[in-house]
Amino acid sequence: MTTTTLEGQVREVLATVPDPEIPVCSIVDLGMVERVAADDDAIEVDLLPTFIGCPAKDIIGQEAERAVREVAAHREVRIRFVLRPAWTTDRITEAGKAALREFGIAPHWDRGSGPVVVPLMKPGSGVRCPYCGSTRTLQESSFGATPCRAQHFCSACRNPFEGFKEK
Repeated sequence: MTTTTLEGQVREVLATVPDPEIPVCSIVDLGMVERVAADDDAIEVDLLPTFIGCPAKDIIGQEAERAVREVAAHREVRIRFVLRPAWTTDRITEAGKAALREFGIAPHWDRGSGPVVVPLMKPGSGVRCPYCGSTRTLQESSFGATPCRAQHFCSACRNPFEGFKEK
């Protein structure tokens, strides 16, 4: 769907910018785009980092600026990272959640209702395996490939996988 407003066009091109660490998700699907403002002189985009110390932040900013320049014409482009509101996994779109599952990252939001208990090295943590759907999983390490993810293991299908940490 193509939009005619400049702000809509900016959001569309931002939806083509993948997260460098999770290339199956755009920065829009991850909920990183907080604000888009456009007028005759400038386009401003506020992005939320998924983690304050995110090592991919500079690349994301550069790629977002490159994408926005496609529709900016003569306007100045300003991309900035803001810390408020804080990014949480609640911002991930349904398309983003599906892409994460397919990529092998466990979404904690697939867990049933009730208290959240994530014991380390103990089966039955409740994190649903993105491969087979079992909750017979354990968190092997709270340290994943990036600071916002943790390492898990599924006892049912015997696959390792990553999951976003709780907010």
